[in-house]
Amino acid sequence: MSVVTRFAPSPTGLLHLGNVRTALLNWLYAKRYGGSFLLRFEDTDQSRSEREYIEAIKADLTWLGLSWDGAIHLQSEHAAKHRTALDSLAEKGLAYRCFCSETRLSLDRKLASSRGLPPRYAGHCRAIPADEAKERAENEPYVWRLAVHAPEGEVTVADALHGDVTFARRDLDDPVVVRSDGSFTFLLPNAVDDALDGITHVLRGDDHLTNSAYQVWLLHSLDYTPPVYLHHGLLLGEDGSKLSKRTGSHSIAELREDGLLPEALLQAMTRLGHPNMPDGLHDPVALADHFNAEHVSTSSVRWSDQEMWRWHTRLLHELDITALMPLLFPYVPDVDSKQLHGFTSLVVRNLELASDAEHFQRLLDAAAPFGSEEIAVVKEAGADFYRIALECWQQLADGDWKQWTNAVKERTACKGRALFMPLRVALSGALHGPEMSAVVDFLGSEEIEIRLRDTIRQAES
Repeated sequence: MSVVTRFAPSPTGLLHLGNVRTALLNWLYAKRYGGSFLLRFEDTDQSRSEREYIEAIKADLTWLGLSWDGAIHLQSEHAAKHRTALDSLAEKGLAYRCFCSETRLSLDRKLASSRGLPPRYAGHCRAIPADEAKERAENEPYVWRLAVHAPEGEVTVADALHGDVTFARRDLDDPVVVRSDGSFTFLLPNAVDDALDGITHVLRGDDHLTNSAYQVWLLHSLDYTPPVYLHHGLLLGEDGSKLSKRTGSHSIAELREDGLLPEALLQAMTRLGHPNMPDGLHDPVALADHFNAEHVSTSSVRWSDQEMWRWHTRLLHELDITALMPLLFPYVPDVDSKQLHGFTSLVVRNLELASDAEHFQRLLDAAAPFGSEEIAVVKEAGADFYRIALECWQQLADGDWKQWTNAVKERTACKGRALFMPLRVALSGALHGPEMSAVVDFLGSEEIEIRLRDTIRQAES
C-alpha cells in the first residue's frame, strides 16, 4: 500500500507551533515510506476562512521545506459529497435531526452529572419518525446527529502507536455533525475527505482519539475503509498546558521575522518525543530518512523555545560563510563582498541571531555610534587613555594585539578589564566579541587609527 498522509488546517489564522508538529509528523511519515503528503484546507467555515491565511500557511510550509504533493485540496470542493454522505446515513437511520433546545440539553447534562453519569445526549429525538422530523424542520431549528450510542457493540480504531483501541458504543455519544445554521462540524467532512483523497495514515494528537472512534464508525457506515491512525502525545508548553495559539504559541510568521533558521525549528520539533535521532541531520529529507514513527512518544511532550534557539545558534555557526552573508545584509553597513566575507568569518562564533551582527557594526564603519554601555566604558577610560593607546600603536612597526596592549599597559599602568575593555570597545564597538588579535588583523593599521581618533573625540565630548 502506498502511504498517503495529509495536513488539513483550517484557514482561520496563522500557522503556529502546535499545528506545525502535525504537519511535520505527517510529512516525515510520508517521505520515510516513499509516499505522498497532501495539503488540504478545511475551509467549510466560510465566516472565518480567509484566502490570506491559505497563502500565509502555504508560505510557512514552503519556508520550512515541507513541500506537498500535487494540487492543493479544498474541503469546500467536496461540499456536495458531504451532503450526499449525510443523506446516505439518514436513509440508513444512522443520522437524525435533533430539535432539542440548548436549555433542555443543559438540564440533561446537569441531571446526568448529578447521577454520576457522563454528560451524553439523552437521545430524545432519535425516535422521531423521519417524515415527522422533516416536516418539523420547516419551522423549527435543528441539528443533525449521528446515531452512534447503543447499549451493545464496539468501535475499534486501528492505531499504529497504541495498538487497536476499542470503544464500547454505550460509552460514546451521538455527536452533532451539522449545526443549526446548516454548516458541518469537523467530524463528517474531515473523515469523508480522507476517504475521497485516499488518505492511508493520519498522525494527530491523542486528544482526537474519541473523534477517531466516531469517524471510524462513520466511514464503515458509508462503506469506506478508515485510515490507520497514529495518535501521538500532545505538545505542551513549558508550563504544562496544551500548546496552541490561544496559550501563547508562536506563529511561524513571528519566528521568521525574528530571524529563526527554519532548520532549527525542524530539528527541535522532530526530535521532541522521538529519541535516538542521529546527530548531523541538517535538512528535512535527512530527518525523514531516519524517522521512525514507532519511536514517537505517546506521552505528552513539552516544547522548549530555548532548545529551538540552541539549534538555531548551532546551525548558524555551521553555515558556510557565503550562505551566512546574505542573512547579515539587513544588519550591517553596505560594504563590498570581500569586506563582508571577512567580517562574517570574524564574528560568526559570536552570533546567536543574524541580527546580533549589528552589535559589531563598528568593525565595518568607524562612525557607527556606541551604545549606552559602551560609551560609559569610553568615558570611564577617558581621552588621555586613548591618546596614549594611539601613540603606542603608531610607534609599533607591524604591531599586534599583544605588543600593543603591553605598551599601553606600561604607559598607563592599566591592566585587566581596565586595559582590555576600552580597547575592545574602541575597535569593535561591543563589550564582547571575537578575539582581539583577529580584530586587529581584520581592521589593519589605518582603520585602527581612525577608530582610536574617533573614540578620543567621543571621550572628550
